[in-house]
Amino acid sequence: MTVQSLPAGRATGCPFDPPAELGRIREREPITRLAFPDGHVGWLVTSHALVRAVFADSRFSSRYELLHLPFPGAPAELPPAPPGDPSGVDAPEHTRYRKLLTGKFTTRRMRELTARIEEITTECLDAMERQGPPVDLVEAYAEPIPMRMICELLGVPYADREFFHRNATTVTSYEATMEEKGAAYQAVQDYMHELVLAKRAEPTGDVLSDLTTSDLTDDELAGIANFLLGAGFETTTSMLALGTFALLRNPDQFAALGTEPDLAENAVEELLRYLSIADPGARAALEDVELGGQLIRAGETVILSVQAANRDPGQFPAPDALDLHRKATGHLAFGHGVHQCLGQQLARVEMRIAFPALVGWFPRLRLAVPPEEVPMRDKANIYGVHRLPVTWD
Repeated sequence: MTVQSLPAGRATGCPFDPPAELGRIREREPITRLAFPDGHVGWLVTSHALVRAVFADSRFSSRYELLHLPFPGAPAELPPAPPGDPSGVDAPEHTRYRKLLTGKFTTRRMRELTARIEEITTECLDAMERQGPPVDLVEAYAEPIPMRMICELLGVPYADREFFHRNATTVTSYEATMEEKGAAYQAVQDYMHELVLAKRAEPTGDVLSDLTTSDLTDDELAGIANFLLGAGFETTTSMLALGTFALLRNPDQFAALGTEPDLAENAVEELLRYLSIADPGARAALEDVELGGQLIRAGETVILSVQAANRDPGQFPAPDALDLHRKATGHLAFGHGVHQCLGQQLARVEMRIAFPALVGWFPRLRLAVPPEEVPMRDKANIYGVHRLPVTWD
C-alpha cells in the first residue's frame, strides 16, 4: 500500500491528538510507502520501535540535500545545510559541532541555571498579576522565559527579540516560500556574523564568546548561534503554551500539578510525549536497508512520525490519555541517537520550573475564550498556538 500524502488533518475539537489516520496506518502497516508531492516515493514510519531504530542507524542520513519533503509546495531539491547547522549534516561534520557544543549544555550546567530561571519565571508571573486578566499566555509567559534564557546563555541582546521571533516564524512556516525562508534565515545570519566579530574582539563570558576560542570559522559560529537561538526558544515556547492549554483542558491533571510537588519531572516528560510538537523527522537511506520486513533502497527518504510513535500503545498504554503520573521514559520528542536535541536539558529545567510555578501562582487559571477559538499554529514544523488568552479569579 502507498499512502498518497502525509496525514495532517486533526479532528475538530482535538488539537492535542495527531491525525487519526496516522494511528490507523501504524496499526495496519507501521512502515509503508509514502508518495511525496515532488513525485518521489519513499517511506512513512509510525511505530515507536521502528522510528527509534531509524534515528539510531547511521545508514540513514540527515543531510538536507539528500532529503525529499512531504509537504505541498516543498522544492524537489534542497540546498545543503549552511555552515554551523548541526541538524543537517552527518559525521564527521556533525561530530565536530556536537563535541564543541555538548559541554555547553550538560545536565549539570543547566541545573546550575535553576535560580536564574526561577527568577525570570517569578518576574513574568508577577507582571501577569499586576497587569490583571485576561492576558495572552504566549506573550506574557511562554515566550519570555526561554527567550531571555537563551539570549543570556548565548550573549545575544534580548532587546532584539522581535527581530529574532519574526524571522524564526518565517523560517518554520509551511506557508512561507523558499525565497522568504532564505531571506529570513540570512537576516539572522548576518546579524549573528556581526555579533561574532564583536565577541572575538571583546568576549563577554557567554557561550558564543567561549566558542570564539575554538576552530570554528566566523560563518560557522554565526550559523551555530542562529541554530541555537531558534531551537532554544521556539520549541520551549510552544511546549509551555500548548502544554498549558492541554492542562486546562484536563483540569484533574492541572490540579495534580499544583498539589503534588514531586510531579514536575513526570509531568514534563508526559507533556513532551503527549504533544510531540516537533514532527515529523526525515532521513535518507545511504544504502539498501531492511527495516520492519521492508527493503528501503539507497536514496529513498524515510519520514519518521514522532507523533505516531509517541502514541504507540505498544510502548505507552492508553497513549491518548494525558496522565502526568505516567513514566513516559523512552519518548522520542527530542529525537534519538546522535542527532538528539542538544538543548533538551535546558528545555526540561525551564519547563519543570515554569509549569508548577504557573499552576501554583494561578490555581484558578482558565481559558478566556472557548477552546475552539484558540488560534492553532498548525502550518509550521513546530506545532503550537499563536495565542492563548487566559484569565483567573
